Amino acid sequence: MAPLPPAFPAPALRSAVPPFMVMDVMEHAARIEAAGGTVIHLEVGQPAAAAPLVARQAAARALEAGQVGYTAALGVPALRARIARHYGEAYGLALDPERVVVTNGSSGAFILAFLALFSPGDRVAMACPGYPPYRHVLTALGCEPVLIETRAEDRHALTPQGLRATHARTPLKGVIAASPANPTGTMMDRAALTALHDCARELGLAFVSDEIYHGLDYAFPAVSAAEIGADAVVINSFSKYFCMTGWRVGWMVVPPHLTRTLERLQQNFSISVPTLSQIAAEAAFEGRVEMDAVKAGYQENRRILTEGLPKIGLGRFLPADGAFYLYVDITDFATDSARFASEMLDAVHVAATPGVDFDPLHGHDFLRLSYAGSPAQMREAVERIGHFLAGR
Repeated sequence: MAPLPPAFPAPALRSAVPPFMVMDVMEHAARIEAAGGTVIHLEVGQPAAAAPLVARQAAARALEAGQVGYTAALGVPALRARIARHYGEAYGLALDPERVVVTNGSSGAFILAFLALFSPGDRVAMACPGYPPYRHVLTALGCEPVLIETRAEDRHALTPQGLRATHARTPLKGVIAASPANPTGTMMDRAALTALHDCARELGLAFVSDEIYHGLDYAFPAVSAAEIGADAVVINSFSKYFCMTGWRVGWMVVPPHLTRTLERLQQNFSISVPTLSQIAAEAAFEGRVEMDAVKAGYQENRRILTEGLPKIGLGRFLPADGAFYLYVDITDFATDSARFASEMLDAVHVAATPGVDFDPLHGHDFLRLSYAGSPAQMREAVERIGHFLAGR
């Protein structure tokens, strides 16, 4: 008898990161839908609208034309130039296209940025609450994510005081800022972002600015860290404002000395970003009228929720400055957001993301609601959640 094969090797320790909980909620919702239920999706940060028509048409023409091959690792030159021009149009900034790196979504950009900027053991600060994959990816790369609790009086953003105090306790190597932020939807004005950036530079820290919700600003215009300092690493994406989540194309604006480093990493990790996605992304900039209409729909959704939720007992949430999220306090009804979200999904088929996905310290008191759907869905969601709360 042949010997039994050896046991399969155990997963590497670096793979032991928590799940991105919103994906688990989506799977729970999918099971309900498979059984015939109708779920209102407030859990996932994904626009319900399609990519701009001009983007889809450009990709279709390219596909009909024939072979779709690799591109340069840093991106199609025309797309890099168009992104650079966007910074002049949106922020009044003359940007060299050589500083633009096209990436496989913002997710790919974060991996590249963290690999280029940080070594195993480095400590990187971020706001709490904040986007979970920041800390999960850093952990997988052998770095140490450092959570800094935020305060309402600071619009739940990092401050120079908090950054200095954290760095003084144990030195940091970098900091991640986000405006508009996920999950809170809050934003940093020019003065706040400048002060944080200048503090990081004084302390010798790498400054990474997550700007993937730019274009979706309601309270005041979003400010890019690229306007403030050429040393900042700016990450953006076509996923949110341009409604191109599944196309998986994003970009970075980087200091000139990092361009070759990122090119080498991208060459080895993915060769290049999908060609059709890059062609569509360049065309998407000409679809702004369509995308601004989508944004107006988000503003209406925001109004429906901010006016409707207090009427059913959920009157405490963070300022909805931008993006398409409300971060809602549920402590009048529960102190276990994961259980609360699961029960609400089963009872009234409204999917929401537990705050513990974004904040391991206080997230059990919060839910994140995405209002990227339709106004009709938002009104129905308020009604269903009201029925759920009335029965508790």
